[in-house]
Formats: sequence, structure tokens, C-alpha cells
Amino acid sequence: MDKLNLYQKLLNVQSELVAPKSQYNSFGKYQYRNCEDILEAVKPLLEKNELILKISDEIVLIGDRYYVKATASVIDIDSKEKESVSAFAREEVTKKGMDSSQLTGSTSSYARKYALNGLFCIDDTKDSDSTNEHGKVTKKSTKATDGDINEAQIKRMYALGYKAGYNFATVNEHVLSKFKVKPEKMTREQYDIMCNGYEELKK
Repeated sequence: MDKLNLYQKLLNVQSELVAPKSQYNSFGKYQYRNCEDILEAVKPLLEKNELILKISDEIVLIGDRYYVKATASVIDIDSKEKESVSAFAREEVTKKGMDSSQLTGSTSSYARKYALNGLFCIDDTKDSDSTNEHGKVTKKSTKATDGDINEAQIKRMYALGYKAGYNFATVNEHVLSKFKVKPEKMTREQYDIMCNGYEELKK
């Protein structure tokens, strides 16, 4: 049997990965996942698919503010191919109860989480952790209806996009340029058009 290429292996990881929200914010009263939750869930799948995960940070100056740029990369042990996704997080000027080293570490963890989200197609757009509205976010139904698609369907679209050779950010750009909406706002018809298009490309 032919060996799987990097994108086929990554598709397997994305399809099987379930990263639980094991953290709890007592102030906002919501569950959320952090970087460590994702790493713990993905490690067995990486081993199974013979992939190596590397995460690195660098400090970059944008305008007059410093950001932590986190890059998450998967490397295929067989072919040495690599796919990477980066995410940025900005340090707050001050944060009560934290010294400068803790502040940088917290910002790094946040940036790494969103780099991992992009690489493994984890949708945190409905998390209170990402919107920071402390319990004011109303959860949408996970059932698909006309004019609405669920998180699992969005994840499938990203996975098909990866298999066709496009990363997380590029798939978002495709949806925005074609339909002028974000992926979570697509109708079922628009979702089908995107998925069918990526399936045709991967052939």
C-alpha cells in the first residue's frame, strides 16, 4: 500500500482529534480549552500518523507594540514535508498579579493555542475564552439548518481544503471572497459548494 503524504496524514489527525475543554473560568462560568489540552489530545494521533509537532515563538514589533508570534509546524517523518501555521498575541501593558515573565508566558501560551487551532482545524469562535464576553455568548445549536452549519461541518470543510492543498487561513479567504461571509455564517448551499469544489480539486 502506498504511503500517505503529509496532507493525508494531517487530514487523519484533524478528523480524529477531539480536544476537550477541561479548563473552567469561574468568573465567566464557562468551559474552555488551553494549549496543554490540545497537545495532550493530539500527541497520540501524531505518533499514530508518524508526524512530529514543533512549536516556536518569536517577539515581533508591529507599529509601536510588541507581539508574540507563535508558529506550529507538523513534519512528516517519511518525506520531511512540513506545514506551518502562525498566530499572534499582544502583551497587555500591565496585568494584575503578573510579573513581566509571567505576562510573556501567558501571551505565548495564548498565541500557541491559536496556531494549533489553525493547524488542526479547531474552531474556537464560539468559545467565551475567545470572545471574552464572560457568559454573554449564546451557544448555537449543533444541528444543521437552512442558513446555518455546525462546527463539525466547518471542520470537514477545512479538512477538505487541506487535502486540496490549502491551509486554514486560505480556506477562510476563499469563503470570504466568494460569499462575503465568515465560514460560520455560510448557508448549507454555500457550504456544499465549498466542499464540492475542494473535493474536485483533490482529485
